[in-house]
Amino acid sequence: MSPATRYTPIAIALHWLLALAIVGAFSVGLYMTSLPFSPTRLKLYNWHKWAGVTILTLSALRLLWRLTHRPPADIPMPAWQLRAAHVTHNLLYVLFFAVPLSGWAYSSAAGFPIVWFGVLPLPDFVPKDKELAETLKLVHHFAAYGLGLLVAGHVGAAVKHHFIDRDSLLGRMGLGRN
Repeated sequence: MSPATRYTPIAIALHWLLALAIVGAFSVGLYMTSLPFSPTRLKLYNWHKWAGVTILTLSALRLLWRLTHRPPADIPMPAWQLRAAHVTHNLLYVLFFAVPLSGWAYSSAAGFPIVWFGVLPLPDFVPKDKELAETLKLVHHFAAYGLGLLVAGHVGAAVKHHFIDRDSLLGRMGLGRN
């Protein structure tokens, strides 16, 4: 594939790192909330928070890269699919920030500080407030499920393009044929 029809290697790396981090954080989030209070649950909450801060950092880097490096031209597809792809991508970017920021705010409001990888203490995002914490918990929950649904739709669309349309969409992100 020529460079004009493919994302840059940095964009591809950020895409897949963010994808792995989101799937991992979502999976840990689902599992940890079902556990009884225990050292394991507390450890998983810390890992989940560390993943969230990492996702926030990767999202900022990805957005900065995207704003400074033009993506390849859209591949031919029906106008409604193109609109759906653009809306989905924009919503994904919004949720890349909304999910970890709402989790950080929830953790702060609940009185549980975040120390990234046990080394870097992050400032409280909001003051400690039990009522606010409950609201932010719901925001984080619904935003995370929204992100999960969008990711599933994104993957489903990519699979459809590869197996049904048999086009070069996956090759733009480092997979499939050109």
